[in-house]
Amino acid sequence: MEARIRGMFQDSAAVKLQFAQEQAGRVADLARRMADVLRAGGKILFAGNGGSAADAQHLAAEFVNRFLRDRQALAAVALTTDTSVLTSIGNDLGFDQVFSRQIEALGRPGDLFVAISTSGNSMNLLAAVATARKVGIATVALTGGSGGRLAAAVDQAFIVPSGETPRIQETHITLGHALCALVEDSLAVRQASREAPARTGEQKG
Repeated sequence: MEARIRGMFQDSAAVKLQFAQEQAGRVADLARRMADVLRAGGKILFAGNGGSAADAQHLAAEFVNRFLRDRQALAAVALTTDTSVLTSIGNDLGFDQVFSRQIEALGRPGDLFVAISTSGNSMNLLAAVATARKVGIATVALTGGSGGRLAAAVDQAFIVPSGETPRIQETHITLGHALCALVEDSLAVRQASREAPARTGEQKG
């Protein structure tokens, strides 16, 4: 058991390091894009199924509340949390529409939709991406393996180089935390510069 534990940790670390080495520049670009969306008054929408649903609400909570800094709340919504909305849409329209219907209701041009899927083939996320495009919302996918159909459907896809669901999910949440930290830093610097007292050229003594 101990050897297996060490093996799982080593595999997880190896996948994360490979992803970081290959994708760090693109992740930084996404963080800047997220900060721009929030700065302009837009919001970030997250969705996923199963463990990815947990990631969606985890990351939305980090943005709305705080990650590492005390700062203004940031506009983020997990489309996985309202059971009345999810079950009514699932019952009346079908499970494939549980996210797309919410994007139609809540999404606005200038927002950003992040679809999280280990396989990249979840039909409700593919439908959500299609609706987001119609609304004028930029789309991002966090996925794994080959990227699935989702990778080709979004504006930007971040594909974890693994076919194992646990390793993909572990990398997704580390990626999400990196984005939270970078966005928070970017917006906190801008907020601090706005709040700094203006220099008058005079000093009191």
